[in-house]
Amino acid sequence: MELSDPRTMHNQRLNWPEPPKNVLVIHKIHDSSILPSFIQLTQWLLVDKQMVVLVEHNLLKDIRNRGEPLFKQFRDKLITFEVDRNGRGLDQEVDLVICLGGDGTLLYASSLFQSKVPPVMAFHFGSLGFLAPFEFESFKQQVTKVIEGKAGVTLRSRLSCCVRKQETEIETIVDQSNQFVVLNEVVLDRGLSPFLCNLDLYIEGKYITTVQGDGLIVSTPTGSTAYAVAAGASMVHPSVPAIMVTPICPHSLSFRPIVVPAGIQLKILVSKDSRGPAWVSFDGRKRQELNLGDELNVTTSVHPVPSICFKDPMSDWFSSLGECLHWNERKKQHPIVFYDNLDFAETEHNNSHKILQNGNDKR
Repeated sequence: MELSDPRTMHNQRLNWPEPPKNVLVIHKIHDSSILPSFIQLTQWLLVDKQMVVLVEHNLLKDIRNRGEPLFKQFRDKLITFEVDRNGRGLDQEVDLVICLGGDGTLLYASSLFQSKVPPVMAFHFGSLGFLAPFEFESFKQQVTKVIEGKAGVTLRSRLSCCVRKQETEIETIVDQSNQFVVLNEVVLDRGLSPFLCNLDLYIEGKYITTVQGDGLIVSTPTGSTAYAVAAGASMVHPSVPAIMVTPICPHSLSFRPIVVPAGIQLKILVSKDSRGPAWVSFDGRKRQELNLGDELNVTTSVHPVPSICFKDPMSDWFSSLGECLHWNERKKQHPIVFYDNLDFAETEHNNSHKILQNGNDKR
């Protein structure tokens, strides 16, 4: 799926040009508790649905080392691929992605597709599961509905990031391996340095401010409920076309998080007069050092992640806020009970009489 203009994102429903044939199954690796569900799902897709199933080579190797007897019956029917150190290597055509794990598994699945992303269906097996609305108990019915196109989709925007290294005062190097697409956020921080970060922020080529503090978070609406909200940002629905810019422990009390339109160009430059370097990470991965004069360019990618809904985009989001983040959970106040004037007066009189009697008894 591709958007010509990321600012025009809206809720959509699945509309397969033809029934999906190739499905990629992402399993949270080294988690033996998910293995029985993975085998059950994979066998059902291969035998009952006659689909082509793709899995990562490392996952297949991990399962083979565990010696699962049931898995030996159909493991040769699986198509495998290997991911290089830059997170690339999936060159086969994929119609549907099914994730078994938590939010981190969905983020990893997103990283496998640097351009167009097929629809993603996420089953909750992790500790939080904010981005995974499906329960595995009814996977046959749920997956069948998706294959038949009976499901809604939330288009989760991503950020396209590029690191530019300044080798000399006049030479800037752009390396293909320093280009990333993230679903949650890109984070710049001071790492192990005892000094504050000094980051010059530019929007659409215009200098806006210098960030002085522990760092800066640039996030998507999907990432607004992750690191950004912990740093004081607002929670933004994933369908809102926007980019969140959130300082981490800023040195100025008036530096509050801001929301800017999707599609604009952000440039974050490590100030020339900074006392130390900064570090950058992309969805918590590919962490690298930025020296003085190095810059990070960020904008909205035209390739969002079509996240399949359990109910609909609005219901799923508020359900996750309540179940995962316990949003606005509190004990209700007791209602005020208003008495009739005569009844209230009689009650007060009786209470006063009892108090006087108790007082006389004590004396």
